[in-house]
Amino acid sequence: MGLEFADRIGRIPVYPAADGYALSESVALLASNEAPFAPLPEVVAAAAEAARTAHRYPDPGASGLRAAVAKKTGVSVDQIATGNGSCDVLLALGEALLQPGRELVYAWPAFSMYPQLSATTGATDVQVPLDADDRHDLKALAAAVTPETRLLLICNPNNPTSTLVPIAEVEELLQSVGDSVCVVLDEAYREFVTSEEPDATLELLSRYPNLVILRTFSKVYGLAALRVGYGLCGDATLRTAVDQVRQPFFCNASAQAAAIEALSHGDEVDRRVALMVDERERLSTGLEALGCQVAQSQANFLWVRLPDGADEKETVAGLSARDILVRAGTALGGAGHLRITVGLPEQHERLLTALAELLPQR
Repeated sequence: MGLEFADRIGRIPVYPAADGYALSESVALLASNEAPFAPLPEVVAAAAEAARTAHRYPDPGASGLRAAVAKKTGVSVDQIATGNGSCDVLLALGEALLQPGRELVYAWPAFSMYPQLSATTGATDVQVPLDADDRHDLKALAAAVTPETRLLLICNPNNPTSTLVPIAEVEELLQSVGDSVCVVLDEAYREFVTSEEPDATLELLSRYPNLVILRTFSKVYGLAALRVGYGLCGDATLRTAVDQVRQPFFCNASAQAAAIEALSHGDEVDRRVALMVDERERLSTGLEALGCQVAQSQANFLWVRLPDGADEKETVAGLSARDILVRAGTALGGAGHLRITVGLPEQHERLLTALAELLPQR
């Protein structure tokens, strides 16, 4: 007869991971929204020092990291949840709040992990289409909330479309949904926002105890391989619930040490962000010159609609043959698109040259 797995195994979608692992350094990795810059030497040294005591368990409460995040954000230590990437905190929120008969509301396309929350908990999945500008339609999201809704997700800036909804619209939604719905602002790319202050949303936490803001060290801090992120909770009970449903020691010692050190180098982070924003604009201009439509990005990647006559699959394959990796839009919920990570200038030159050969002539 063989093994019989739980019903939910058949419901859980496979995460659409990008290609690009164990490849040579000559490949332009523009598919996974990673930072193009290596961690600072001081950050690497902090992680290595922590590994010297790898025979001991890490601090289960991540007290040093939570204190460092509290100092940076002004949020109380007891309202800060840390995790094995911000996804860890997100999935734990699903476990803590969702169950059969309850609802999860989010826009689509958005972060590919979101469908897993309903699949693993048995909750009802409610997807709301983006608007014509590839942005979250917050009024439609608010209208989708019912008495059974327990969790509402806003990916802001949105992955994969790179677009942002401003803080004023977010607060309108918070006011309209009431305090029985936990609203999650998933801000993995928030440091790249230029249309408003990147930390402007933090002030909402003091007014909305049902709010959680997720952030990560995987992107702007360049620690994707170490997997460390955090959630800022409007109320400490949310952080307690998140920790209750997870295994102990969910954030390893090297990750904690590296993240603490990374937070002490704000000036270098700001410098790198400025470089990335400049490259974001330059790459966007170059793609538009080739006939592509590019969403207004506030992240470290671009959402690119291919011109008429271009075949998404053939374009991705043609770039891969030239050692350039990007994400196909179909896998992310947007056929006819590419998601392109902002990388280094020389990588962008290669990309634009290749696309000029692959796309229909204007």
